[in-house]
Amino acid sequence: MSADALTIAAPGADKINLIGLTGESLTQWFEVLGQRPFRARQLMHWIYQRRVLEFDAMTDLSHELRHLLASLATLDLPRVISAEESADGTRKWLLDVGGGQAVETVYIPEPNRGTLCISSQAGCALDCAFCATGQQGFNRNLSAAEILGQVVLASGSVAPDEISNVVFMGMGEPLANYKNVLPVTELLLDDHAFGLSRRRVTISTAGLVPQILRLAGDCNVALAVSLHAPDDALRNELVPINRIHPIAELLAACWRYAEVLASRQITFEYVMLDGVNDTVAHARLLATLLKGKPAKVNLIPFNSFPGGRFRCSAPPAIDAFWRTLQAAGIVATVRRPRGDDIAAACGQLAGRVHDRRTVRMSEKLAMGGAGNL
Repeated sequence: MSADALTIAAPGADKINLIGLTGESLTQWFEVLGQRPFRARQLMHWIYQRRVLEFDAMTDLSHELRHLLASLATLDLPRVISAEESADGTRKWLLDVGGGQAVETVYIPEPNRGTLCISSQAGCALDCAFCATGQQGFNRNLSAAEILGQVVLASGSVAPDEISNVVFMGMGEPLANYKNVLPVTELLLDDHAFGLSRRRVTISTAGLVPQILRLAGDCNVALAVSLHAPDDALRNELVPINRIHPIAELLAACWRYAEVLASRQITFEYVMLDGVNDTVAHARLLATLLKGKPAKVNLIPFNSFPGGRFRCSAPPAIDAFWRTLQAAGIVATVRRPRGDDIAAACGQLAGRVHDRRTVRMSEKLAMGGAGNL
């Protein structure tokens, strides 16, 4: 950071977007400017707690410092292309991230909490068969500023309501953008930024095992795993990354992660697909995999999208599946669809992805590897 900061501080250098810099990085940046470390904390309070994005309005900073900050830095958020609100109160923003790319962010209000679902990539390379984002292909990782910018933007838009939970379940595979997702999680937890508890920040993954193990040591937030099938043959078809990290390897990583979660459980997401993965036999196999482990299952009725080839399981099938898990002693819930009338429900986020620069996971596998995911 220090070398970059020296470059940033030099006259004529491009301005740096301070959104997304961790407290440590921001402190180092201020020190390069000859400022005392507490200035970083002051700035973080203004941005993340008071939602002030104009340096001139930060009244406990000197006029000289405000002028210096304006000359060297910006506090830029993604531009809103469109905003929609569902009949159930769910809100969705389509955000411009440059180069013809756009991502989607969703806010879900509930009586006792407000959950923000954020995107980490423009598109996704993992090519899960039932996901609208995967059908868009992949362009690039979002920067930390673009990821955290979604939280800053939404927190201002929904005020005076509060964002109590943040889930990395929007567009993209968060653990494939590890270097930018990690500093965002740090800021979500930082008491000088958003101050959320670890239980209220969730990273979802389709099963990148090395990154799961790495995350266990770096930042022990809640983990949600997109499982969707109880055996490798079926999961290979639905979630192609399974051909690289099969279920046994994935579950071993999950139980290792759970060891540092202070008695918390791993959430396993399971989308209910009519005639594909929704029988009582599938439920029994799933129960066998998870019985006696720190696991809970979130059953997700499939949300359709244009061009999709699947249908949602019938309510009786979902109920029978849930009852089978419950009878086996597995904690299970059925997610209530939210925002499906504005294509904001789970699996429906598509955004806008142009100039696909990375082939889909199915194509990578056909070439014999996962590339640099």
